[in-house]
Amino acid sequence: MRPYELFIGLRYTRAKRRNHFISFISLISMLGMALGVAALIVVLSVMNGFQKEIRARILGVAPHLKISSAGSDRLDGWQLVLQAAARHPHVAAAAPFVAGQGMVSFEQSVQGVMVRGILPQDEGKVVDMSGKIKAGSLQALQEGGFGIVLGSDLAHALNAQLGDKVLVITPQGQITPAGMMPRLKQFRVVGIFEIGMAPYDNALALIHLGDAQKLYQMGEAASGISARLHDLDLAPRVAIELERDLPRDTYIKDWTREHANYFRAVQIEKRMMFIILSLIVAVAAFNIVSTLVMAVTDKRADIAILRTLGASPASIMKIFIVQGAMIGVIGSLLGVGGGILLALNIDTVVPFIERMLGTHFLAKDVYYISELPSDLHRDDVLVVGGFSFLISLLATLYPSWRASRTQPAEALRYE
Repeated sequence: MRPYELFIGLRYTRAKRRNHFISFISLISMLGMALGVAALIVVLSVMNGFQKEIRARILGVAPHLKISSAGSDRLDGWQLVLQAAARHPHVAAAAPFVAGQGMVSFEQSVQGVMVRGILPQDEGKVVDMSGKIKAGSLQALQEGGFGIVLGSDLAHALNAQLGDKVLVITPQGQITPAGMMPRLKQFRVVGIFEIGMAPYDNALALIHLGDAQKLYQMGEAASGISARLHDLDLAPRVAIELERDLPRDTYIKDWTREHANYFRAVQIEKRMMFIILSLIVAVAAFNIVSTLVMAVTDKRADIAILRTLGASPASIMKIFIVQGAMIGVIGSLLGVGGGILLALNIDTVVPFIERMLGTHFLAKDVYYISELPSDLHRDDVLVVGGFSFLISLLATLYPSWRASRTQPAEALRYE
């Protein structure tokens, strides 16, 4: 047979109470617990989605490893460094690059840009540009052709289209009789790309490596070597191993250090949101306390009768722990189910709400990601479900202890 404490506790949970206010508070406690659990699961899933989306977008256009000179912005003899990096078993591809700052001018518009010189046939192996070229082609970058590929927002700000000729201005000047003059070179727009992240779409321009070397007076040197790994999570270890094989004057920076601030910020936000939204579950737990305190007062006569029949104080505690735990379990299960359902359909629910309100929550010109992503993790669901059950269980201890202290004679005096 089932323990009688469990039987009576479950019966108290199902029975219709004389005091309907207690039933109402119980319902509110369940709904509060469900709301808190669902909110926690959805928020954690969205934060996971942001982290995954940011990493995918950043590493889609940024290399896993970047090798440069430790003392200057020039890497002479980059061919030997490239060969040494490509020989590493975990390196999938490597390519040289030239990086510099400049300004792009077209008609009456001027925009500051980061100019990146690349080898189109090799760069595609290091960064994933597939599906991101909206017009033209990356392969249209030919040495000596002085073609340029602009980010979509940059091209829009300049009002430049395919075939237009834009003027690139670099801070590296040349001495003339009139004084120091900036270097100017005309480039033809041969492509437009869209990454989906404002820093790249607003301020990145791609040109051929040879053209960049001429523009920035690099000679045969490059700014560095970018590399892509088979497993990006091994980047810190591969960086340490490559440092032993490369010359001492080279500096290696992996993506975990290059973009550490982005991922650290998302991780901190995830933890803070967990703490803040846990207060909703805590409020629901306080409701469980008040529900059980009123239930104990309402059942004083029943407790006294059980005590006279031989029930121990521990048994009385177990009865009300069962009753309170059932409220927490039902609320947690409802919250877990609702949270999972909402997290898996966030891409449908959010656009519907945006259409209803006539607004867009994440403006592309403000946020890195313009759509709300979601990535549901089983571990998060288990942690949230376990936390909510634990806090609801702790909430039952005081009312149950108070019920166990009930004296039969005193409780039955006026019955």
